[in-house]
Amino acid sequence: MAAPRDPSDSSLVGYEAPLEERPTSASPTEQQIEREVPAVHRLDYFPAPPRHDPYAAMRLRPYRLFSVGWFVAIVGYQIQATALRWEIFDRTHSYLSLGWIAGIQVIPLMLLALPAGQLADTFDRRRIITIASLTAAACAAGLAMVSYRLSVMPLYVLVVISSAAMVCARPARAALLPQIVPPAVFPNAVTWNSMIFQVSAMCGPAVAGWVIDLSLRRYASVWPAYAIHAACLVVMAATVTMLPRPRPMPTAQDDGHTALQRLSAGLRFVWNTPLLMAALTLDLFAVLLGGAAYLLPVFAKEILKVGPVGLGWLQAAEAMGAFAMAVTLAHLPPMKHAGQALLLAVTGFGVCTIVFGLSKNFWLSMAALVVLGMMDNISVVVRHTLVQLITPDHMRGRVSAVNQVFIGASNELGGLESGLTAALFGPVPAVVLGGIGTIAVVMAVARRWPQVRWLGKLTEASPGSQPP
Repeated sequence: MAAPRDPSDSSLVGYEAPLEERPTSASPTEQQIEREVPAVHRLDYFPAPPRHDPYAAMRLRPYRLFSVGWFVAIVGYQIQATALRWEIFDRTHSYLSLGWIAGIQVIPLMLLALPAGQLADTFDRRRIITIASLTAAACAAGLAMVSYRLSVMPLYVLVVISSAAMVCARPARAALLPQIVPPAVFPNAVTWNSMIFQVSAMCGPAVAGWVIDLSLRRYASVWPAYAIHAACLVVMAATVTMLPRPRPMPTAQDDGHTALQRLSAGLRFVWNTPLLMAALTLDLFAVLLGGAAYLLPVFAKEILKVGPVGLGWLQAAEAMGAFAMAVTLAHLPPMKHAGQALLLAVTGFGVCTIVFGLSKNFWLSMAALVVLGMMDNISVVVRHTLVQLITPDHMRGRVSAVNQVFIGASNELGGLESGLTAALFGPVPAVVLGGIGTIAVVMAVARRWPQVRWLGKLTEASPGSQPP
């Protein structure tokens, strides 16, 4: 099953902070850069570190600022997602109802993802993120008001609206990352981004389990979980507004293409770039078949019998493994054989899915999910780094939108597929068959796009680059 993504995902080049904004405790590397390059107008001029620095991205103040807001927002999202799945299954006792929570989120994804990429390449990305965060916060407040009070239908409606808001924000957020850090440390930033995401994805469900348990005992509802998410989104919006104004976005020269052609440019770019097509296809079908995260309430309540607190730990287990792997990758030099690592990681992902599906022991299930999260983190780092480094800057929003479609389709359609399969064959066969399908997808992708096997260091990727 897929770890939370983003299954996920800003400061701006050309901005020179006033002297009083620069901490005297800044590292020598940062101070030297500020003296030698007082106004950086192109990220390409940022000097590469003389040796591997595992904290290179964290030495940049704008990246630290944005990552704090992002961390808080993801913690809130994980709390809400865990509570929502528990409430739906607790009230309906239906595998299919869990699947529909995932399936309905595909609607805004398919309708808005590509236009959202165009927006991210056209308008202030900070403003897009702020408006979307506040809209989702209003939906979370609405969920708190109707929790365990009305039918489940209002829950589905609010989830669709909230999902639409976040679909609009994701390409803007993803496209901001290359503005926060220079290419020389971008792989390190991607690793830290993944680590931050996984820490928040680890903390959120663990906290959610206790929040759900206490809320049900005291209020016979889980409204506090939704209220926490609303507050976290407000913090995210406030943090983004504190970032400096972005530099004007570089744009491609007008070539007479229509708006629809420009909108689909990201899809054409991915289609014509074998490395990206292989990585995204691998993620799409592997996670679609092996994604059973939406069935965790079923395993917690009916198979492992560990209740909402146990559900929280199961939800957090994948992130625990992903965090451990992210820390490891951050302290290691760049991968020398990234393509082979990607294929092996997704294969391990499938094996762990099978083990989890067959397990009847809580601790074995936890271990399987931890290792699964480790494998998934490798895949996320490789894929996201390729998407950002191979894509020209003026197209990053649109290509990030295509990446979002692949991720969202795999996560949400995977959840729907899990619900349907569980309704037909039961939850255990649904998960085991998904793991087998994931391994089959790896073999098919390796055969169809051999370029992925030849991929070496991620730091060598750049717009137009391909393996020999």
